[in-house]
Amino acid sequence: MNKQHSKQFKEDAIHYYESHKELGQNGCAKNLGIGESTLTKWLRQSRENGGITVRGFGNYSSDDQKEISRLKCELRDTQDALDVLKKAISILGR
Repeated sequence: MNKQHSKQFKEDAIHYYESHKELGQNGCAKNLGIGESTLTKWLRQSRENGGITVRGFGNYSSDDQKEISRLKCELRDTQDALDVLKKAISILGR
């Protein structure tokens, strides 16, 4: 199961690696309690994008994307509620 790390933790991990390069990526990753491949991915993202990107709420490219995401969540919740009501009707209709 993937553990979600905050943007601050990722930035701190990159800073830690850069100030302790003598440990290598493997040593730094062990000290931080993360996998070496995870640290490598964060370092690559930082170099390529000029910083770390984090998935989740609030990380949208535009207001339209944010609204689309909100509406998708609302639709999913509404569909779940409808499914519950359909099941209740079928149980009570017996």
